Amino acid sequence: MKLPRRRFLHVAASAAALSVVSRVARAQAYPSRPLTLMVFVPAGGTPDIIARVLGQSLSHRLGQSVVIDNRPGGGGNLALQAVARAPADGYTLLLVASPHVINVTLYEKSAVTVTRDIVPVASINNDSFVLLVNPSFPAKTVAEFIAHAKANPGKINLTSSGTGNLTHLSGELFRMMTGIDVVHVPYRGTAHSALMAGDVHAMFDAVGSAVPHIQSGALRALGVTGKARLRVLPDVPVIGDVVPGYAVTGFLGIGVPQGTPGEIVERLNREVNGALAEPVVTARMAELGSEIFTGLRADFAKLMAEETEKWAKVVKFAGIKVE
Repeated sequence: MKLPRRRFLHVAASAAALSVVSRVARAQAYPSRPLTLMVFVPAGGTPDIIARVLGQSLSHRLGQSVVIDNRPGGGGNLALQAVARAPADGYTLLLVASPHVINVTLYEKSAVTVTRDIVPVASINNDSFVLLVNPSFPAKTVAEFIAHAKANPGKINLTSSGTGNLTHLSGELFRMMTGIDVVHVPYRGTAHSALMAGDVHAMFDAVGSAVPHIQSGALRALGVTGKARLRVLPDVPVIGDVVPGYAVTGFLGIGVPQGTPGEIVERLNREVNGALAEPVVTARMAELGSEIFTGLRADFAKLMAEETEKWAKVVKFAGIKVE
């Protein structure tokens, strides 16, 4: 049966209005059951601790439990894939991190990427790294380290906690911008023991895990990779003051599957920002040496895009390949 044009337009308009009302009602009812936050590292790591602190606050704010599901493996890809394939209803969240944007280039043939399959919701932090050396190493400043490396090409070992992560790529960017010739020696897990034993010369490490070794005198900090000095390491200078333009920070944030309703994404952004402003959360983040970084979902999307482009250049410069 063919509807008259006026009747057809009326039906179409009613359907569109009903769809809008349905979306609004769904967003207002959200959440009606527990949420799951997928974390890309094992329980106990700093990202996991931050996820649990944030999850507890979000549980109170949303009125529903936030369950932490640790899915380590594949450099963060296992957690990413699990969230990307979940229903786009706001009940499965991803703890997005720097490894996910690095993996866009590192795993070029991957069927799932954070830029294509995940909607950025909100940033959590943006943390600096620090250049560490064994106390017996002759260089006591960043400038002296560069000069020593140039005087001894191929003889300085720069370790990391694995190929392709920020402890590795911070060094590759440093090498790219200074022209030094150093040898990368990756370790599985932490490389602190090797550095403290003098088996290797230097490494870039996350501030949170490095601070205890710096404070004990077991390792010497030459410079931080952020754009300003840190409250937790006020006496350690900024590497960018010696190497103009050099800056590295690692971020965490929240993402959801592509197709998640915008109303739910906006609600989650507000609640994450609100949680990060709570005194108990800010205090715990400070204890971890983590710098809170909040903003609009567009701000987080911009950060992810910029970091994806930046690390793509470094991965290609270093010729890094993963099996």
